[in-house]
Amino acid sequence: MPRTLPEPLTQPEGWVCGVDEAGRGPLAGPVVAAAVILDPARPILGLNDSKKLSAKRRIELAQEIRDKALAWSIAEASVEEIDRLNILQASLLAMQRAVAGVSPPPCRALIDGNKCPILDCPAEAIVGGDGKVAAIAAASILAKTARDAGMEALHVIYPMYGFDRHKGYPTAAHLAALRQYGLTPVHRRSFSPVAQLALL
Repeated sequence: MPRTLPEPLTQPEGWVCGVDEAGRGPLAGPVVAAAVILDPARPILGLNDSKKLSAKRRIELAQEIRDKALAWSIAEASVEEIDRLNILQASLLAMQRAVAGVSPPPCRALIDGNKCPILDCPAEAIVGGDGKVAAIAAASILAKTARDAGMEALHVIYPMYGFDRHKGYPTAAHLAALRQYGLTPVHRRSFSPVAQLALL
């Protein structure tokens, strides 16, 4: 039975990790990145771009990834860092932190997207990598589920904004809540819809 995605690449000198992030588009909350080294001896079926999976399936796979991967790491860049650096640089910073947290360190990193963070190992950017490479797909699932859990925790603090539903994305309900209740410390003031409201 063919697998959805190919096994992670390995090299004689060490392991290759997949890297992805979640949360570039939202108006609130951190951007979260994950790095994963999969174990070829313990394959995980059904890995795919996290956006193509149901929330329930993502949670199931995230637990399986944590149980079976040779190594994994999750890191983030804060709202303050996003506003100071811009979202692209903050995303690369979160990826850099995630890779730095992998032990043993990888000999190579495969990054979802078209830009690579500065790492201590060679890196390759792969556009649409979360739908092509199993290790990147695994990283996308860990990053997405970790970020969603974080936004659900913020919902407890700021229940009127609906973070548990939209996870900070600019839905009509989120924008309406922003207009009604104003900004919170977890909103990204460098993002246009938030910046416009901050001027009112």
